[in-house]
Formats: sequence, structure tokens, C-alpha cells
Amino acid sequence: MKCLVCKNDELQASFTTYFSDIGGCYVIIENVPCRKCKQCGEEFFTASVMKKIDEILAKLKKVSSKIFIVSYKEAA
Repeated sequence: MKCLVCKNDELQASFTTYFSDIGGCYVIIENVPCRKCKQCGEEFFTASVMKKIDEILAKLKKVSSKIFIVSYKEAA
């Protein structure tokens, strides 16, 4: 896979922090697996990781709070 931003073909396995705003509630998911471009630092998620993030966000929408910080490994 090539980087969609700089077209470099060196993506390495890494972890990142994912931020989201769901209806005025801020969610921070730590330790999310990703592929990171060695040249420009752009991060990419696989379809399975995005599906799991969507599931995590759907669960959190049901709970009333303003800020959530969760670990991907524990929530996935």
C-alpha cells in the first residue's frame, strides 16, 4: 500500500491516538493500531480497525458524559 498523501510506499505498523466528537462528547481512543507513513507521518486504519472504532463509538454514545478516554486494546 502506498501513502495517499505523499505516495511513499514505506508504511510501518504503529499505534496512534484516535480523536472523535460524537454529539458534543469528546472521545479519545488510545493505542489504536495503524499503518504510518515513514516519510510524512500520515496514518491509515484497516477496515477491521475502523469497524471496531465505530463499535466503540456506538457504545459510548449510549453513556452520558462529556469526555471519554479509552484504550483500544481493552475496548476492542
